[in-house]
Amino acid sequence: MDQRIIELYDSFTHGVIDRRSFMDRLATIAGSSAAAVAILPMLQNNYALAAIIPDDDARLAIDTVSYDAAGTKISGYLARPKAKGKRPAVIVIHENRGLNPHIKDVARRVALEGYLAFAVDALSPQGGTPGDEDKAREMFGTLKLDDSARQIAAAVPFLAKHEESTGSVGAMGFCWGGGMVNRIAALAPDLKAGVAYYGAQGAAATVSSVQAPLLLQYAGLDARINAGIPAYEEALKAAGKRYTIHIYPDVNHAFNNDTAGDRYNKAAADLAWSRTIAFFKENIGAPPKA
Repeated sequence: MDQRIIELYDSFTHGVIDRRSFMDRLATIAGSSAAAVAILPMLQNNYALAAIIPDDDARLAIDTVSYDAAGTKISGYLARPKAKGKRPAVIVIHENRGLNPHIKDVARRVALEGYLAFAVDALSPQGGTPGDEDKAREMFGTLKLDDSARQIAAAVPFLAKHEESTGSVGAMGFCWGGGMVNRIAALAPDLKAGVAYYGAQGAAATVSSVQAPLLLQYAGLDARINAGIPAYEEALKAAGKRYTIHIYPDVNHAFNNDTAGDRYNKAAADLAWSRTIAFFKENIGAPPKA
């Protein structure tokens, strides 16, 4: 697909331009309004592809649970192997579409690696993630990032004290969620590891508070997010923080999302996943087998 179209869609989904401007510009690139309408489904997430791990997988125990974040109830999707035993825990933080079928599937994948996986719903204070993706994106526009970060950071002590947890907690996030990993790393001193996929970098002034090692994974074609890498790396390095940066060449923002059409890149996604799991094993512990 024309890279200009992918970059245009990225601008739309991240609130840089509105839907009307997006469709007008898409029609210009595609050659007509009809062509733009035909292309749109190839850009949107197809959640029919989400269930790499079925939600009724017999190996897993799955529940909807909630915790208190300074008086605000935050809900999420808890997945773990049915096999008994305490496990390191991983918070899974969604993109700016909320807790959708794809992110639940990612949580199940983490669970099958042996971890206690908790996919948080940042839209809990607004009633939870709706089924309409466009509505979810609109709801994200009303969130205050500092509030959301504090609410998600409260999942760290919640999972550390969970009866099935070893007390060791990591976090991984994608896009909006990747940015949240960088934020909560500065808010949650007990976080043991953070993995941010193509997420906005944390403010340099907060880096001194980061205790967890960070694995920062970026898409080579993601100019919008990548513009912040040098300043963030400089701040991390100056503060003596532990971090690793991987930039995957010739892939787009959302390369890990296998429901995202042409933006998905299996080779990069598989490599990033293997690095993620190895990073968690090193920093929060190797779990008992699923």
